[in-house]
Amino acid sequence: MPRRTEEEVSAAGAEAYRGALVGAAKWGLIAGGLGAVGYFVSPIYRGLTVQFKVYIQLSGMTFGGWIEADRRLRAYEFRTRREKKRQNDEAVWKRWEGMIEQQERREQEQKQEKS
Repeated sequence: MPRRTEEEVSAAGAEAYRGALVGAAKWGLIAGGLGAVGYFVSPIYRGLTVQFKVYIQLSGMTFGGWIEADRRLRAYEFRTRREKKRQNDEAVWKRWEGMIEQQERREQEQKQEKS
């Protein structure tokens, strides 16, 4: 497995961090909306303690942050892998073109020597 540079690790961590923030916000809004619906619809939910309601809200936010951070990190790794593969393919292609150009020059020199 290739070693990662400090910049690559930092960029991956930043991408996961942004994903966690977005996921926590998104799932926090969903959990808050469900909590509001539960408060108006369910007498059981209204009877819960404030601490337990906060726990339910934070659980949704934590879960959402975890899911989104993982999704963003996997997408980031896919993009970086694809970019590295493209760069490697480009280097191989340039090397191949250089070999072909050298071969063509040799053939031209040989033709000139024969003439």
